[in-house]
This record gives sequence, structure tokens and C-alpha cells, in this order.
Amino acid sequence: MAVSAAMVKELRERTGLGMMECKKALKESDGDIDLAIENLRKASGLKAAKKAGRTAADGVVAAKVAEDDSYGVVLEINSETDFVARDAGFLAFVDKVLNKAFDGKTASIEALLDEALETERQELVQKIGENIGIRRVQLVEASAGIVGAYVHSNNRIAVLVELKDGNSEVAKDVAMHVAASNPQVVHPEDMPAEALEKEKEVIKAQPDMEGKPAEIVEKMMGGRIKKFLKENSLVEQPFVKNPEVTVGKLVKDAGADVASVVRFEVGEGIEKKEEDFAAEVAAQVAASKA
Repeated sequence: MAVSAAMVKELRERTGLGMMECKKALKESDGDIDLAIENLRKASGLKAAKKAGRTAADGVVAAKVAEDDSYGVVLEINSETDFVARDAGFLAFVDKVLNKAFDGKTASIEALLDEALETERQELVQKIGENIGIRRVQLVEASAGIVGAYVHSNNRIAVLVELKDGNSEVAKDVAMHVAASNPQVVHPEDMPAEALEKEKEVIKAQPDMEGKPAEIVEKMMGGRIKKFLKENSLVEQPFVKNPEVTVGKLVKDAGADVASVVRFEVGEGIEKKEEDFAAEVAAQVAASKA
């Protein structure tokens, strides 16, 4: 697979390594960026790369919580460009969809997108000239506590947090922290076994492990896995507004516990084809002369 300049740029941004090193790693991984990062970590002890991959799709996320904090909904609606994501007509459509999902406590696109809403979506597509899609919606109901929300000011990250007991102020603080730090799990014990095994493989392959007795490797690995879990578990992370306390302590001091977290970021997991407009124009000119 050919390694493009865009791929090298992304790998450099995610790792902070040099261009030639990134290009070599991509060639060895046949263009697989995540595999290249894993191989680089094994070979050089590179720290974990930035979590956010390419989020090329545009649009907005939105969230709404009931006045009594008993439930909330969060959704993502995509457009092709950030220009349309700021369009008044597009944002009005987002509000309408959000209110419909909220009023109906809707937990699926299938239940949300009726004929009338689909007709309105298609009319908006015709008017604006870009594809618009309701990508996902999620409902969170508090079984024995409250739900809090935080939406980042640019409408690109939205979080719902369910607390057991507690209050809305703490729930919003935790949601804001999640928006900023994007933890993998709530509690260390929630970390999937697959993720732990992958991290252990990376640790074992790092240069400072080479030639050490098995018992020393296991001891070192235990410490690094503990650090990995602390860095990636919500309740173990230093609270963004006061790093002197962990999120877990913040919540515990409020007489609560974190039950669940939902975090939506615009375009995460979607890759949008990058158009080379100069090449496209050149091709059109060449075709017109043929």
C-alpha cells in the first residue's frame, strides 16, 4: 500500500516522531496507522499516542437533561463541512431532532427517524447542498441517582454522566472532565481483558525489558499496568479543575459514585475521503482537451 503524505502527517501528529521514522513505520505496517503506533511503541518505548484519531466527518453533538435530572439524551448529527455545521437551518434541525428524542426518551435512530423527520432531513439536504445524517442517539436514565451533561462550547464533544446519588453540580463537573480527558473506562476493573493483554505485549517488547529475568519483567510490568489503569480509568484520574484530588474522591466526597458515562465526539471513528482538488481540476482540464 502506498504511504501518503496525509498518513505520515497524521502519524507525526499522534506520536511526535520525525517524518522519516513515521514513513518507515507506515511502510512496515502497510499503511495501518494504529499498527504502526503499536510497532513504534514496542521498538522504542514510545509512550501512548494521542487517543484521538482522524475525525474527518463534521457536524455537531447535542445533549439534553430532564429538569429533575432523571434522564438525558445525547446525539450526533453529521454534515460534510464545518461551515454547514454552523448554519442556522442545520442547527434548527438539530434542536428539533434533540427535542424529539428527549420527549420520546428515544434510544435508537430507527425509533427516532419517522417519515416526517426524514422528509425534513431530505429537504434540508436539497436546500444546503450537503449530505446530512443522524448518526447516533443514546438515552441514559438514572436508576438510583441523577444524570448530568456537559457540551463543549464548539458543540463537538458532548457527555452524559450517571451518578448514584450525588448532585447535578458534581455530575456536570465529572461530565466536563470526561469531555477533556476521554478516559477508556470508569473503574480500573472495567478495563477489557483484550486491552490489558495488548498493553502487556507492548510493555514486554520495550527495550528496557530485554534480557531481564522473568520475575523482574513481571514486577516491572505490574507497576506499568497499574500506571496504565490509573491514567485511563475515570475515577483514578486527577480532576481537571483540581488535580490535587482524583475524580473518584471528588465523587465520593459528594456521597456518590459514577454509574455510567457516555461521550460523543463529532466524527470519531469516521474517515472522510480527502479530495485532491488540484489533481481533480488537472484531470478535468486534460479530459476536456482529449
